[in-house]
Amino acid sequence: MKIQVRVTYEKDTKYAYLICKKIKESAKIRGTGIAKKDPDYIKSKIKNGDAVIAFYNEELAGFSYLEVFQNEEYVVNSGLIVFPKFRKKGLAKFIKIKLFNLSREKFPNSKIFSITTSSIVIKINTELGFKPVSFNEITTSEKFWDGCKSCANFDILNRNKKKMCLCTGLLYNPNYKKKKFISNEIKLNCGDKILLAYSGGLDTSFCLKYLIKKHYEVHTVIINTGGFKKEELKKIRDRAIKIGSKSHQTIDAIEDYYQCCIKYLIFGNILKNDTYPISVGSERILQAIKISQYANLIKAKAIAHGSTGAGNDQIRFDIAFQIICPEKKTLSPIREMNISRQEEIKYLKNEGVYICWDHANYSINKGIWGTSIGGKETLTSYDNFPEEAYPTKLCKKISEKLELGFEKGELISVNKKREKSIKNIIKIEKIASGFAIGRGVHIGDTILGIKGRVAFEASAAMIIIKAHHLLEKHILTKWQIYWKKQLSEWYGMLLHEAQYLDPVMRDIETFLKSTQERLTGTVNVILYPYRFHLVGIKSKFDLMESSNTVAKYGEVNYGWTAEDVKGFTKIFSNQMKIYHQLNKSYKIKKKDD
Repeated sequence: MKIQVRVTYEKDTKYAYLICKKIKESAKIRGTGIAKKDPDYIKSKIKNGDAVIAFYNEELAGFSYLEVFQNEEYVVNSGLIVFPKFRKKGLAKFIKIKLFNLSREKFPNSKIFSITTSSIVIKINTELGFKPVSFNEITTSEKFWDGCKSCANFDILNRNKKKMCLCTGLLYNPNYKKKKFISNEIKLNCGDKILLAYSGGLDTSFCLKYLIKKHYEVHTVIINTGGFKKEELKKIRDRAIKIGSKSHQTIDAIEDYYQCCIKYLIFGNILKNDTYPISVGSERILQAIKISQYANLIKAKAIAHGSTGAGNDQIRFDIAFQIICPEKKTLSPIREMNISRQEEIKYLKNEGVYICWDHANYSINKGIWGTSIGGKETLTSYDNFPEEAYPTKLCKKISEKLELGFEKGELISVNKKREKSIKNIIKIEKIASGFAIGRGVHIGDTILGIKGRVAFEASAAMIIIKAHHLLEKHILTKWQIYWKKQLSEWYGMLLHEAQYLDPVMRDIETFLKSTQERLTGTVNVILYPYRFHLVGIKSKFDLMESSNTVAKYGEVNYGWTAEDVKGFTKIFSNQMKIYHQLNKSYKIKKKDD
C-alpha cells in the first residue's frame, strides 16, 4: 500500500473532469453540498499549485483546494473529496493537513477557514487548531457565498442572511494568541457537555442529533409536570438513547408544579383575559427552573432547548437559564437557524433517524392543568375550531353531581373522598372530560408583542377555579375580593410573561395565601355536556349565612331602624349632592350667558 499526497502541478489538469464528477456525486449522496466548480476552474487551481491531490497505490483517490478572499485576509480550505473506493483509510486527514500547511506557507498571515457538515472534517480541523465560529467571523465575500448556491441547504443559508446554516464554521487565526482582550462570551469546544431539554418530539430530536454531530457530549432531560403516561416517558427515553444521548433523566416535578404554580393559580382564580387557565406558561417556567438545576448538578457547560423564534417558550427558557446558571451558554439550534419542520425531517433522515413523526393537522400540548391545541384555524381570527380537533370527545350525556371540598383554599376532597390536591385535580379531569367541559379559544398578547390564538380544553382547571371563586364570594369581604382580583391579574400576567423569578411574585403569593385562611367549605356542582352549573356552597365562614342575624337581603332587617337608614342615605349622598348642586348652578349660569 502506498499513499501519496502532494501539491498539484500542471500535468494534473487531466484529472479535473473526474474530480468535478466525484464532487457532484458526493454532494448528492450526502444531501448537502460542496461548492460546485466547473473543470476549468479546477484546472486553474491545479496549475497555480493552489490544490493538493492524493493517490492510493498510484490511483487517483482524493483532492482539495484553497481560495483567497478579501485581499488575502481569508483563505478557505475547500472542495475536499475522497473517492468512495478509498474512504476509511485516513486519506481525508492527510489531505487536510497537506492543504493546511500549503495555506500557511503561501499565506502566513491569513485567517484560514472552512465550512462543513462532515464530522470527520470538523475533528481534523479542530486538531489542527481551528475553532468553531459563527459565519459572521469568516469572509463576507459574495463570490465565496455564491458557491453555496448548488447546495441543497442554500435556502436555509439565504433565509438566515448568510449568518447560519447546517454547516459548522471553523476558523484558524494565526494571530489569535497575540490578541489581548476580555470576552464574556462562553466558548464551546468539541466534547463539551451539553444538557438538552428533550420532549421526544421532532424539534428536540433534531436538536439532539444536530448537537451530537457537532461533537458535543449531549445529555437529555425531561421534566414531568403531568400529562405523560409511564409508557410515554419510557418511549421518550428510549428515543433519546437511540439517537445518541449520552444519558437521559426523567425528573418528576408534578407535586412541585402544584405547590409552586397551580396552587396560586387557584388562590387567584386566574384566567388569562378571563378565558384561559395559564397551563403551558406555568408549566414551562417550572420546567426551565428544574432543567437549570439539573444542568448545575451534572456540570453541563451549556443548556439547549428546541424552541422556535416565534413563541413564548424561548423567553421562558432563556430567562430561567440566565438567572439560575448564568455561566452556562444557551443554545437553541432551531431558533438560530430558523429551520422549517420539513428541513428538520430531511436532516434526520439523512442522518439515519427514521421516525414516523406525527403529521396530524393539530399540535397538542397536554398537561395536568389543561391541554392547548394549535392548528390552521388558530392562525386566523375568524375560523371556528372544529369539534374533531379536541383530544377528548363527548361520551357522557347524563348529568352528574360533583362535590368539591376546600380547606384554606386548597382542594382537599372530591365527592367526600379526601386526597392530596394534585390527585383531586386528576380525578376531576377524568370525571369531567367525558362531558367535553372546559373548551375554549383564547386570543391574547404574547411576550413578543404579537397576538396569539390558541384552542384549549381544561375541564378540571375551569371547574376548580369557578368553584373556588364562588366560595370566595361567600366568605371574603368586598375589599378582599377587589384587591385580590387586582393582584391576581398581575400575578397571571407576570407568570405568563416569564417573570416568575421576580421577588414581587413571592410577595403576591404571600398576599394570596393570607386571603385563604378562612376559605374552607364545600361547593356543589352539576356536570352537563359542554357545561357545568355551580349549585351553591356550605361553609361555617359563609358571610351570607352569618348576616341572617342582622338582615335577610330584600326581606327584613334586625340590626337597624328605618330612621337609621334615612340618616345613613342622607350622609352617604352628601358628596354627590354637593357636586350636582354646583354643576346645576353652573349649567344655568352658562345658559343665561
